[in-house]
Amino acid sequence: MTDFRISEAARLIGVSDDTVRRWAADGLLDARDDESGRKVVTGASLARRAVELAPHPDESGTVRGSARNRFTGIVTAVERSGVVAKVDLQCGPNRVVSLMTSEALDDLGIDVGSRATAVVKATTVIIETGRR
Repeated sequence: MTDFRISEAARLIGVSDDTVRRWAADGLLDARDDESGRKVVTGASLARRAVELAPHPDESGTVRGSARNRFTGIVTAVERSGVVAKVDLQCGPNRVVSLMTSEALDDLGIDVGSRATAVVKATTVIIETGRR
């Protein structure tokens, strides 16, 4: 079973160390002391908590799509070059970059500081771990 130190768990789901400690104290995360006496949380309980916290698609049925990967965050940079624009979005610990037309940028009213959601649908998704 994978365990994470408090600080690593916090970074993985984009909250503060204190929040992870509170969740562990409140029983929302399974925690224990490791061999070195440091508090760790189980990867399984952290995964469950991350799913609980994830924004759920609007259930009104007004917008439906097949893409399941959605990252909500804040726009940190916008670069326009003629008919093309690049938008950087910081979604918790993740940076998402989108290339779009300048017309789409204007239609969406995107500017630095805007809240936005990146919707990603890919035919190839590569998953990496720290293990070899």
